[in-house]
Amino acid sequence: MNPSKVTRPDGRGRPPPGELKTAAASDPSAEASSRGCTGTPSSPSSSSRSERAQKRPPPIPSPGEGAEISPPASLAGEPALLGVAQQTPFKSPEHIEGGYLEGKKGLSNWDVFTHKQGTIQDGSNGDIAADHYHRYMEDIELMHSLGVNSYRFSIAWTRILPRGRFGDVNPDGVAFYNAIIDALILKGIQPFVTIFHYDSPHELDEQYGGWLSPEMQKDFGYFAEVCFKMFGDRVKFWVTMNEPNLMAKLSYMDGWYAPGRCSKPFGNCAFGNSSTEPYIAGHNMILSHENAVSIYRKNYQEKQGGYIGISVSARWYEPLRNNTTDLLAVERAISFNVPWFLDPIFFGDYPPEMRKILGPNLPEFTLKQRKKLRVTKLDFIGLNHYSTWYVKDCIFSSCELDPIDGDARVVSLVKRDGVLIGKETGAPFFYDVPHGMEEMVMYYKQRYNNTATYITENGYAQASNSSLAANDFTSDTARINYISGYLKFLASAIRKGADIRGYFVWSLIDNFEWTFGYTERFGLYHVDFKTQKRTPKLSAQWYTKFLKGLFLTSEFQNGSQLQQCTS
Repeated sequence: MNPSKVTRPDGRGRPPPGELKTAAASDPSAEASSRGCTGTPSSPSSSSRSERAQKRPPPIPSPGEGAEISPPASLAGEPALLGVAQQTPFKSPEHIEGGYLEGKKGLSNWDVFTHKQGTIQDGSNGDIAADHYHRYMEDIELMHSLGVNSYRFSIAWTRILPRGRFGDVNPDGVAFYNAIIDALILKGIQPFVTIFHYDSPHELDEQYGGWLSPEMQKDFGYFAEVCFKMFGDRVKFWVTMNEPNLMAKLSYMDGWYAPGRCSKPFGNCAFGNSSTEPYIAGHNMILSHENAVSIYRKNYQEKQGGYIGISVSARWYEPLRNNTTDLLAVERAISFNVPWFLDPIFFGDYPPEMRKILGPNLPEFTLKQRKKLRVTKLDFIGLNHYSTWYVKDCIFSSCELDPIDGDARVVSLVKRDGVLIGKETGAPFFYDVPHGMEEMVMYYKQRYNNTATYITENGYAQASNSSLAANDFTSDTARINYISGYLKFLASAIRKGADIRGYFVWSLIDNFEWTFGYTERFGLYHVDFKTQKRTPKLSAQWYTKFLKGLFLTSEFQNGSQLQQCTS
């Protein structure tokens, strides 16, 4: 977003709730309409905004409140955060940060995992990645040139606490993130900070087994408190964890992610138990989230004036057939996804579908834990959404094992009667199904009482290999069409009353994509990983124009069409 004015980082001068000013959408010229370019859809009427404001929770401040704003925030009737996401611990050791042993950083579980032969598809690692550790000022300039008003990144646990509780706070790591936060604020960009994104000190795995031990709750609470204390005077948005519901499965059911634990039939790892460990790890993550939120509420929130939530992987599902068994299969698939983590946080226990299928393999919360979960709650939900799948029942039908959804006794599919659910993307597991965005948002609006929500990740991958050059990726019209399609359906959900407070594209620049290495590119900017040169893709130009108020709903086949629509 590119507001006409930016409030101070401390938020002073904001209008009171219910009196937030939003921009009228600027209408593009008739000439643009004749070229197939459409303007911003109209905002809800003032009366509908007023009615909805009485039902919604107090608005979470954003840096542009009181300023005129660009879509899609204007569609909601409230200012919003519009930004880019780039995980720093993957913008830490792996995703973009690099510098994996610089600045007195300790070894993470992912540092160890990526150096094992056969764990990464292209044999690479994140030791350098996009070298954000040395190029963060250049990358912040890219954000500023885009016109975003927020940047979502995460903090490398081992850069702050190289040995967890078993060592000291690393002043070099604190200084690094202070420099990033200060530079963002100087540019009018709100830091939106994730505390944990998959990487943790390797020493904690060695000491007590990492997330399989309740001891991790103490370590995570300590790490979170150090972050609140060191950065909370300037960071107003905290995400305790990113996609813990996905990580628990990929790390402890399939063995694809660090620490690589699993058992048959899901995998053939040296260690692990796929029937129990994903849920033990998930249980400890949920209680760790609660511990961090409790610490923030008790010691920091009132004086720092911030907000805290969690981001989850939000897959969406449709029944393969419109019959009872597949409709029930959809309910189970959903329950084993987002509600696995959010139901305990909101209601104090796991979804009944999980309890019925998993039985004693699903841990129990004590009465004290249930009470604390319900009381602590959270200020907002983060949803990471990329794709939708068909779901088929596997209780009454025989199925091949599904590595992600198989524990719900379902199989997720991408074809019905030989027809793909959506256009293929460069990621073999994601398809372009934009209507799923609206359906997913509206479902969780109802399930969690329209809690304030951010779309904390949404983006498009291009397949890559070492023989391709920058010009093979820069004309990324498929990415533009993907993002604009998903935003269109997100806008529809907002008009229907969903309390969406912001949207983050994944990602700012190409990066190291976990076990896929450098074989997928999600960035608005291309990165040559040999020279570290950043080159804007067509989507960067589109996103800038979008943030300035031109909402493009046409599909684009080439760059000249975009130039016509934005000239």
